[in-house]
This record gives sequence, structure tokens and C-alpha cells, in this order.
Amino acid sequence: MSDRRPGGGGAKKGGRGKDDNLDDLKQELDLDDHKIPIEELYARLGSDPNVGLTNARAKEILERDGPNSLSPPKTTPEWVKFCKNLFGGFALLLWIGAILCFVAYSIQASTFEDPSDDNLYLGSVLAAVVFVTGCFSYSQEAKSSKIMESFKNMVPQYAVVLRENQKLTLRAEDIVIGDIVEVKFGDRVPADLRIISAHGFKVDNSSLTGESEPQSRGPDCSSDNPLETRNLAFFSTNAVEGTARGIVIQTGDRTVMGRIANLASGLDTGETPIAKEIEHFIHLITGVAVFLGITFFFIALFLDYFWLDAVIFLIGIIVANVPEGLLATVTVCLTLTAKRMASKNCLVKNLEAVETLGSTSTICSDKTGTLTQNRMTVAHMWFDNEIIEADTTEDQSGAQYNKTSPGFVALARIAGLCNRAEFKPNQDNVPILKRETNGDASESALLKCIELAMGDVNGMRTRNKKIIEIPFNSTNKYQVSIHETEDPDSPNYLLVMKGAPERIFDRCSTIYVNGKEQELDEEMRESFNNAYLELGGLGERVLGFCEYKLPLDKYY
Repeated sequence: MSDRRPGGGGAKKGGRGKDDNLDDLKQELDLDDHKIPIEELYARLGSDPNVGLTNARAKEILERDGPNSLSPPKTTPEWVKFCKNLFGGFALLLWIGAILCFVAYSIQASTFEDPSDDNLYLGSVLAAVVFVTGCFSYSQEAKSSKIMESFKNMVPQYAVVLRENQKLTLRAEDIVIGDIVEVKFGDRVPADLRIISAHGFKVDNSSLTGESEPQSRGPDCSSDNPLETRNLAFFSTNAVEGTARGIVIQTGDRTVMGRIANLASGLDTGETPIAKEIEHFIHLITGVAVFLGITFFFIALFLDYFWLDAVIFLIGIIVANVPEGLLATVTVCLTLTAKRMASKNCLVKNLEAVETLGSTSTICSDKTGTLTQNRMTVAHMWFDNEIIEADTTEDQSGAQYNKTSPGFVALARIAGLCNRAEFKPNQDNVPILKRETNGDASESALLKCIELAMGDVNGMRTRNKKIIEIPFNSTNKYQVSIHETEDPDSPNYLLVMKGAPERIFDRCSTIYVNGKEQELDEEMRESFNNAYLELGGLGERVLGFCEYKLPLDKYY
């Protein structure tokens, strides 16, 4: 399980270099706006929760900080883009060939009364081919750029802001630090906010911290880490439930998302594979052409040709080794492929990206649902010190294992209880693996696995009532819940826990093997690590599970 966090520290203007700014952005996020008393924050930002900022004060802050939007990366002027397509890479070699043809024709025209027009025609054709293909490439990129630009202005974002005791609907760009903002479900959070009040408010923080489950937000500070505390909502995250009122603490590039955007835009883009291949080919063909041209130039002089004829021979050899049709062929092929991709709703911003995608052998993504259907299935289990292959077929005709084993029964109980996923109603006639669920993809996979193996997970949860729970978060990387047990004579609560295997294993002193609890020794630790590495090496998400009995006389 990955734990990805954006770095803190905004990019500062001044005399510092690009590397210094990137190092600054990579520092841990450091702010105390979520920890100080809310009254102190009002005083710091010069705002009133009941009245809001005055229009004059808001205008002053807007002029000081600039609009509440991410600074776009530096754009290349259109004439520079056109010149790159016209004179860059292989096109430059063709231009040199055309110029040499014109030079050869000029020499012939000044020497002979009736010169041959072959070099003139060849130079003209080369120049025309390069110009047409350059315009073609530029028009394709310009069209894609215009489409991407139009997306930005398709739906302008607005927000409800309190100013001078009046609720105004303003463009998100006009929001400033200290504004009192109201957000409801379906809205995109317009800036980094500290929550003042909330009613069932939840946000989708998956783009920042990786949590796929909506995160509750309220006025109370729950963690020193600003990315984990409940009283902050971040710019560009989506409100999925409830309503909230908050005070703006950061805008634009100074927001958490702004820091991430600046980090991403500060990275240098390398050359595409086809650009590297073409550059290598240019060096190779240029070396061969020049070598052959000079060689035959000296051979012509050695054979007593007139020096002017030898020069024309030199130019002819060099031009003959230039593949004039290659640039046009590559451009047309890439353009046709880009048009086919456009028919599949895939927009190509750069023609060379078509070949880059074609040469890709592995795509790494940490987001289930980005490249897949956001459906997961339990494939393997490790209990009783052996790896068991789970049955992933819909009719349960695949791999079989002992579902009455004490080790599996204990594992199934933890996976069923320490789990927030639920089946949607009215699906009794739908195969279990095809049923829709409410919850995270990983927990849904566990729910379906236990439902197939044990049956009636809801009944298990009813008989083992949940007392309290600590939800999963990206810092702890585990989830804990405490339950009453279905055994009326048991004097214990049951604590169940799941999460990153290394986090779970570090908190355990014993392991349950073949129905017996035994101490964790070095041999068992090595077995655990081997199983963890083997399952992780299969590209599977690996989770660990444990339980602990809490005596009622000590925990109540």
C-alpha cells in the first residue's frame, strides 16, 4: 500500500534558482492554522465569522496575493512552436540538403550557359516537403492545444462567500485569504479552508493522500499533521456529502494542491523515444553522407575532374544520402494514428506521444480505477504458514481450500468485522462476485470473499456488535475496531485490526497456526517475510490481519 504525500513549502519569488524552489516545495508541509484557537485565526487574518471581510479589504488582499488560481506553466510562443516544427530535428537535415541543391544549381548556372535544372527542382521539392510537413505537424498540435485550453473555460467555478454580512456568489479566482466560504455536497472546495462548522460534511481527498473513502470534516483539530486533521479542507478536492462553513487560509499557488502543481511543472520533460531515434539517425546519416561526399570529392580530383565538377559531385552525393521522404512518412503515420485515437475520445497533444505510447511496455498506476474497473478480488491467502489460492471463479468451480480450518475461520472473522463495505440492497438473486457494494474496492473484495466462504456476513456483524472504530488513514496505515462477541459467556471484547502487513506484524507477539497460538520466533518471521515478498511480487495488494481479546474487567 502506498503512502504518497505532497511536500509543503510554497515556491517563493526572488533570486533563488529553480533547484532551490523545488527543494523548498519538497519540504514537509508546515503550518499551524489548524492548531491555533479559531478566535486567534480570525484575528490573524483580520476576518469576522459573522460579517466576513469588507469589499475594500478583500480588494486589497486580492491585489497583494493575486487571483486564487494556479499559475499556468510558462508557454512557448506560437512562432517558436512553428519554427521548431519547421527547422527542428530531421527537418534541419532536409533544409541543408535543399540549400546544397540550390548551391549546386547556382554553381552550374554561373559556369555553364545551359545548366541542368535537376538540382533546382530537387531543392524546391525538398523545401516544399519540409514546409508542408512542418505546417501539418504544427496545425495538429495547435488544434489539440486549443481544445485543451477550451476545457479550462468550459465551466467556470463559483463559490458562496460572506462579505459585509451578505452572501455573494463570486468566481473562485476572486476569493482571498480571510474570506468566509460556504460549501455544500457536489461543490469543489475553492481554496484551503479551516472548517468553522459542518453538518455531515465529507470530502474526497484521494488526489492528495490516497484515501479512496470520503473523509469526514468538522471544526475539531484531530492531528498535528495538516494532511490528516479533520478541520482542514483542501483546494480542488470535492465535497461529496453534507455542508460546511470555513475560513480561507491559503489561496492559489500557496495551497497544498498549488505546491503539488508547482512540483509537477518544475520537472524537466525528457525526449520521446522517437525523437531520440531520429536524432541518432540524423547523426548517423550525416556522418555517412559527409564521409562519402568528401571521399568521392577527392577521388574525382584524383581522376583529374575539374574542381567545380568535383564540388557538384560532392553536393550530389550528400543530398543523395538524405532520405527525403522519411519526414513526410513519419508525420503522416503519426497523424493518422492520432486521428484514430481521437475517434476513441483520446486527445493527442503531441504527435510524438503517439509513438511513445506504442513503445510503452509497462504502465504503473497507484490508483485503482484509473486504468481498471475499480474491482478487486481476493486471489491468495496466507494462514497456517502456507499460501492458499482463493477461488475467484463466479461459480466457485476453481481452487478449493479448507474453509473449516481454525486459521481460516479466525481470518474470515477479522476480515468480515474489520470492514466497512456493505452490499447494496435487493441483490439476492445476483451472483456474489457481481453484486454492487458501498465501500472501498479492497474491503468490497474481502466482503465478497468471506460471503462466498462463510455466508451471511451481515449476520456475523449483527452478532458481534461494533463498539468503536479507528478508520484507516495514510499515516497509521491500519484500521481497528472493537466488538462485542457472539458468545454470551465470553468475558471479553474482541479487537480486530487490518492494514499494511509490516504495521500489523510489528504489533503482534504471537501467531495463530493450525488452531494454536504460538510465539513469534525468527523462523516464523522469516516465513512471514517470504510470503509477503512472494505475494507482493505477484503485483497483488497485501493486507495483514490480527485480533486481540480485551477482558471486560479491564476495558469497559
